[in-house]
Amino acid sequence: MNKWLRANKGFLMFLMLFGIFRTAVADWNPIPSASMHPNLLEGDVVFVNRLAYNVKVPLTDIVLGATGEPRRGDIVTFSSPKDGTRLIKRVIALPGDRVEMRNERLVINGQPADYAPIGQATETISGIGAIDAVRLGESLGRDSRDHAIQLLPQVTARRDFAPVTVPAGQYMMLGDNRDNSEDSRYIGLVPRALLIGRAERVLASADIKGNWLPRTERFGMSLYQAP
Repeated sequence: MNKWLRANKGFLMFLMLFGIFRTAVADWNPIPSASMHPNLLEGDVVFVNRLAYNVKVPLTDIVLGATGEPRRGDIVTFSSPKDGTRLIKRVIALPGDRVEMRNERLVINGQPADYAPIGQATETISGIGAIDAVRLGESLGRDSRDHAIQLLPQVTARRDFAPVTVPAGQYMMLGDNRDNSEDSRYIGLVPRALLIGRAERVLASADIKGNWLPRTERFGMSLYQAP
């Protein structure tokens, strides 16, 4: 064993440094589900900036210092406060915000979010089949990132919740595919220490639900609209 370690110490050092880089600086995140339709698709692999919000001790959730603040509309990877699963959702409400949902429409600090029709689509749900989807543009107000969301009127979902004030150091996360997402409506608010990083762009993509061919038009695609 000692001989093998000496012969491969360079490779082992590379693996260690690579692991530290992935857990402390930058990472990539495969998209396994439909919860962020229409903006992220199954088979997308997104680049995650782990230094966007916090510097952490590698391989832990111990925060050494803050590097930035999440914005409404950021797409964030985080560890679920329910079971530790890594999730990717959109920041909807910040610490101190008072937020509620009325028939799928958000109200933040007394101001209704703006919605504009984008079009119709078809979504295939396991056990149900193909159903109609409604796509809307959503704007959460000044200093937020505008984005598209998707609604599935034929699916049973939590479309309303009473006003809640987000405590200090916590965030509300929702999936863009509002009626097909396990998010803060089900797992609760997300503490800052569980934030992993901000998703920036699609690195690569393949049609894993179809023919497995690469979707080259998505390679390098930014996840945010140009200002």
